[in-house]
Amino acid sequence: MQIDQLRQRISQRIDEQAPHLEEIALQLHANPETGGQEHFAQKILTEYAAGQGFHISKGLANVPTSFAAEHSSGEGAKVAFLAEYDALPEIGHACGHNLIAMASTAAAVGLASVLDNVSGQVTLFGTPSEETNGAKVPMAAAGLFDEFDAALIVHPGARTTVDAASLAIDAIEFTFLGKAAHAAGAPHEGINALDAVISLFNNLNALREHLTSDVRIHGIISEGGVAPNIVPERAVARFYFRAAERAYLNEVVGKAKKVAEAAALATGCRLEMCNFELSFDNLHSNKLLAATYKTHLEALGVTDIESPSGGKGSTDMGNVSQVTPAIHPSMCIGPKTLVGHTHEFCQAAASPEALAAMLVAAKAMALTGLDVLTDSTLRKQIRAEFAAGKR
Repeated sequence: MQIDQLRQRISQRIDEQAPHLEEIALQLHANPETGGQEHFAQKILTEYAAGQGFHISKGLANVPTSFAAEHSSGEGAKVAFLAEYDALPEIGHACGHNLIAMASTAAAVGLASVLDNVSGQVTLFGTPSEETNGAKVPMAAAGLFDEFDAALIVHPGARTTVDAASLAIDAIEFTFLGKAAHAAGAPHEGINALDAVISLFNNLNALREHLTSDVRIHGIISEGGVAPNIVPERAVARFYFRAAERAYLNEVVGKAKKVAEAAALATGCRLEMCNFELSFDNLHSNKLLAATYKTHLEALGVTDIESPSGGKGSTDMGNVSQVTPAIHPSMCIGPKTLVGHTHEFCQAAASPEALAAMLVAAKAMALTGLDVLTDSTLRKQIRAEFAAGKR
């Protein structure tokens, strides 16, 4: 069968399954589950994939709501599509992970439909908890993506781009332990842990001037005392630290920890530090893989493709991109004013326009996967770019 016929079959398969795929997206939207609680999402996605002939494995890398759905035919290249399906607290699928799950599932089903003519493996990975303790981190550390020639995922947004970037992130909790006392009657007997937290904030603000412009530091006081007339004996601050490269972020966090130690020393508090979420690495988008995806997106009629503006968020897809060639494009699902993590985005994530747009993205992903499976020269070039980026 000629390559054009294979491409046509893939698109036709996704079109045939569109009603079922859209229903999955809408069911996920109507039943939002936060990270680590995505039991309903895991159930409907794996049941659908099993019905399409995929072999299912659950609980990968000790993450209960993760899964892998595999379809293969003989020896050959391996392509992975990654599904996210966790929602945000209170505002549901305001990041459109219901659409990501649908698109990656559609791409896997579309590409698997030609495996009777093409040798290789197609795997749909269910990757929970992207918004918090990203499951891709332990999954990547366990080597689950190492043998794949490409890993693809598309995120809904206000713009269509193909060459995305993201920041590495560390989530650090600082706990200061002091001594309680009557704030009016005997303040000299106390050690004020809240003063240490305030000092931490002030000195981190001073540190910003001496960091590169890509760095982002933002935090909250999660505990600051129990009553105004009691010297706070315990205060806790949580910070996200982000930077464009993991190596520089490590330097930034090292400086921040010294700032925290200084705050503890200045106030007489004891300091405890820990990571309250897993760390994400920065995303290395494979440019050749992204260009291949762009070619198919354009062939499908998408013309409003914008240049990347530089990602300021973070994603555990960054960890995947450190171990295998990967892309994380964005697909426009609404007006340019649409902002993620809002009620408006949540509403858009269930719209007919969003469903249709993400199925187009799914086709482009599947067609890109077909090129990876069938073009050994392309695979070598993609791998060479990946290897060069690791040096």
